[in-house]
Amino acid sequence: MATSRRVARVSATIKREVSQMLINGIKDDRVGAGLVSITDVDVAGDLQHAKIFVSIYGTDEAKAETMEGLKAAQGYVRRELGQRMKLRRTPEVTFTEDRSFDRAVNVLNVLNQITAEQKAGNSINAQDIED
Repeated sequence: MATSRRVARVSATIKREVSQMLINGIKDDRVGAGLVSITDVDVAGDLQHAKIFVSIYGTDEAKAETMEGLKAAQGYVRRELGQRMKLRRTPEVTFTEDRSFDRAVNVLNVLNQITAEQKAGNSINAQDIED
C-alpha cells in the first residue's frame, strides 16, 4: 500500500506543478487558444509514465490547436518536473484530452429531450434519440 500512496502523491504533485506551468511557464501561444484545465494525472506504478488528462474549453479548432501546443511542450514539461520534483527518474509525460465533460453534456441533453417528450405525451423510441 505504500507504493499506491506514493503514486497518488506523485500524481497530485504533477497535477499541481503542471497547472502552474500552464499559468506561467508554457509560452506557446497555441496552449492559450482554449481554456485548459488538468482533470486528472495517471501515473504508472513504476513512476516511469504520467498521462495528464486535460479538459479544453473552446471551439474544435481551438481544442486541436491547444493539444498540438501541449504535445509540443511535453519535453519542456518533463524537464521542468525533473527540476521541481525530487524523483530519481522523471516520468515520461503525455497529454490526453479528457472528453468526459462533453459526454456528460450530451447525456444531459438526451435526458432533457426524453423528459420534454414525456411531458408532451409523446412516446419515445430508441431510434429517435440522437447521439
